[in-house]
This record gives sequence, C-alpha cells and structure tokens, in this order.
Amino acid sequence: MKVGILVDVVPGIHGGIATALRSLITALGRLEGPETYVLIVDSQTQIDWLSPLAPNQCFEIRPSSADGTLRKTMRGAKKIVKKLIGRGGHSGWPIVPLSDGYLESLGLDVIHFPTQGFTYCAIPSVYNPHDLQHLHYPQFFDVADLAWRETIYRAACRTSRVIIVNSQWIKDDVVAQFGLDPAKVQIIPEAAPTQLLAEVSGNDKAATRTKYALPDRYIFYPNNTWPHKNHLRLFEAMAWLRDEKGITVPLVSTGARHEPSREKLDTRIRELGLENQIQLLGFVSSEELRAIYQMARCLIVPSLFEANSLPIFEAWAEGIPVASSNVTALPEQVGDAGLLFDPVDPQDMGAVIQRLFTDDAMCTDLIAKGKVRLADFDFLRTARANRAVYRRAGGLRPNPQDTALLANDWMRNPQRG
Repeated sequence: MKVGILVDVVPGIHGGIATALRSLITALGRLEGPETYVLIVDSQTQIDWLSPLAPNQCFEIRPSSADGTLRKTMRGAKKIVKKLIGRGGHSGWPIVPLSDGYLESLGLDVIHFPTQGFTYCAIPSVYNPHDLQHLHYPQFFDVADLAWRETIYRAACRTSRVIIVNSQWIKDDVVAQFGLDPAKVQIIPEAAPTQLLAEVSGNDKAATRTKYALPDRYIFYPNNTWPHKNHLRLFEAMAWLRDEKGITVPLVSTGARHEPSREKLDTRIRELGLENQIQLLGFVSSEELRAIYQMARCLIVPSLFEANSLPIFEAWAEGIPVASSNVTALPEQVGDAGLLFDPVDPQDMGAVIQRLFTDDAMCTDLIAKGKVRLADFDFLRTARANRAVYRRAGGLRPNPQDTALLANDWMRNPQRG
C-alpha cells in the first residue's frame, strides 16, 4: 500500500501539530510492513526538518500550482472574507480546494491530511480535525479563520473515509457538532515526542542553563502564546502567589510568540510586576527543550482547550510532576498522575503551583505515577494504529492485530500487564 501524507506545517510556527506530525512520521519509519509513505511537501525546508528518513519513506515536492496547503487556503479565505466585510456582502464564502490532478498522479492508495488542511481528491482520505476549538471559543479567531475552519473541517469530516482524533472528548464533540457516524471517528492517542529524540547530557543541561540564564528552580510551560493557552491567567496566579503567599515562583516558557497576543502579554507582565519572574524564550531546539524539562521543578498546563497535551506526555517522560487544567480531554489524559485546577481561577491555579513548588514528597509521588501513566502511551503504537487506519481507509481486510488495536482507547482504558 502506498500512503501519501500531506506535510503543510513547519517547526517554530505551528506548535504541537508540527511536533506530533514529525513524531508520527519518525515512528512510521520504524515499522516493518509492505507500506510505503510518500511525504508530500512544499519546500526543501520541510525536507531538511524531516530528514533523515527511513527506507519506507520518500519525499515529493509539490509544484507551486498544486492546491490545498493550509497556508494557501488560509490566505485565500482571509482575503475573501475581509473583502466581504468591507462591502457588506455575503457571497464568496471560502471553498474547499479541488485537486488539480497532482495528488492523483502519485499513484497513492490512501492520503492522510494530518494537519487540518484538506483537498477534495479522488483518493480515499484520512483526516485529523484535531479539535473544534473555534466553535467553543470563537472570540479567539478572526472571522476569516472561523470561515475557513467551518468550511474545511465540515467538508473534510463528511467526505473522508476515516477521521482521527486523540481522545474520547474530542470524538464526542466532532460527532455531535458535525452529525457524524461514531464508527467513522477513530481515537488514536499520541505519546511523548521527546522519547524519539537523543538523550541530553549533564553538559547539555549546563550549557542550556547558561545560554538562557535559567533560575535554579522554575515552573515550565512550553506552548505557543495563542490565547487559548491561557498564559494571562498563569501570570495572574504567579502574582497572587507572590502578593498573598509571599512565594516568588519563576516561570520559563517556550514556544513561538503569537504576534496578535504579544502586546497584551507584555503589558500584563508589566502591570503585575513580573518582569523578573518570567522568561519567554520563544522556539528552542529539541535538545534544549529536553534539558529545560529535566531542570524544571514541574510542568504547568493552564490551557483552556486541548485534544490532548503533548507537554504532559513529555513531562512524564522527562521525570517532572504535572499540573493541568481540568477541562476538555485533559482530566482523562492526566488520570491520577497529576494535579488539576480550574484554568479560569488564578487562585486555584496558584494554590496548585504552591503545592508543587514546596511539597517535595508530593512531587516524588507524582513523578512515580507519571512514569506508570507514561507506559500507557508509545508513538510506535500510535503509528501502528495510524497504519491500521490507512489499511481500513484503503479497503484492505483488517488483520486481528489491527482490529484489536483500533478497538481500544488506551487513554481511557490502558492495557497494563
């Protein structure tokens, strides 16, 4: 079977989606089997990012005339909708791109659209909507983004052979919002991307600490500064801890800076007097990321909306305790291996941070529970489940191993020996 995977993201811009895609591609390359994977890219930059590849994988660079990339359709949608707003019109809603024949020319049996972009084509399709945050928090999107998501997501979910989501919470949401047959929506949890990376040494950690002037003890939040990641309330929790509890907690945060949010974040940091407590490092290398995890006191995930959180997986893998929002899919992911808090209540968040920052025995217990919970997730199993979906979408008869793999949601129902 020949499987196409459309790669329309790059690191440093597209956050966890890019990280998860690279991890999936890496894991697929480690599987034995008759499948070959064609990675359909737009640039040499993407090839450099994903190389070196396994023998069962190859690249195809799309001609500039080919339709369907996320960036291209987003730009087109924004231009159309902004023109409509300017003249008060209602026609010209963004449309789903139609293949110009390039994708079909590759001789694919199945094509996977893993990063929200989609193109109508004559190839059986697998699609990842990731989540429907735009329907729950429309205020975080401009009207062009909302129009694009509504158009692309609905069309892709209705016409693809199989829809992949990361958790039962997201499956229930997609089924309810789009009226889909639940059997069409397959849950495949992810895992810790850092497990697929090289180990870091003591010298690596020392160099990273020196490069970024990291404090001896800090809480860590690795996420792009999109509004739903809720950095503002995390800042307020830190200020509450300082002013009401007398506890100064440094924060280190990595991830690309979302420019529309930048001024608001910088202003709030100044208003709260947190300039000396917060370091927003931006995008860091994979080696530096692992080092920052391992030197952190704990991970804090105050996000308002997640299908699942890659940083939680990574924190368990790097041996630090976890605290997370109690919303969407996060409680089922965390299980008993972390603390939960209300993400819209800075005092509740601050109280949890205080416990993690001061209670060594509790942190030791959470680290041990995190190691147990981490064993429930493995990117090789995630890759095998994706491969089983490709076979299903391509019309192949399922083998017993694939059937058993797709029958179990190992986030909610871990199978432990």
